[in-house]
Amino acid sequence: MPKRSSKRPRDLNQLAKAITDEATGQAPAEAKPEKEKNPAAIALGRLGGLKGGKARAAKLSAEERTKIAKKAALSRWRKDR
Repeated sequence: MPKRSSKRPRDLNQLAKAITDEATGQAPAEAKPEKEKNPAAIALGRLGGLKGGKARAAKLSAEERTKIAKKAALSRWRKDR
């Protein structure tokens, strides 16, 4: 089902006018300005993402890594998806 970007009026006459305006191209364009991302936040998030998995793997013992891997494999191959 498509997502609705704007609410349509409930009154049938207003709804008919809104549909007619959209069809003829007379409806006002409702464009939301895109928010600019903070470059410092992007860099910080990327830095954490790059070292996160390696740091976690180094912290875990071999026994804990095996336990996590077994749980992941069982989850992947479970019949009741």
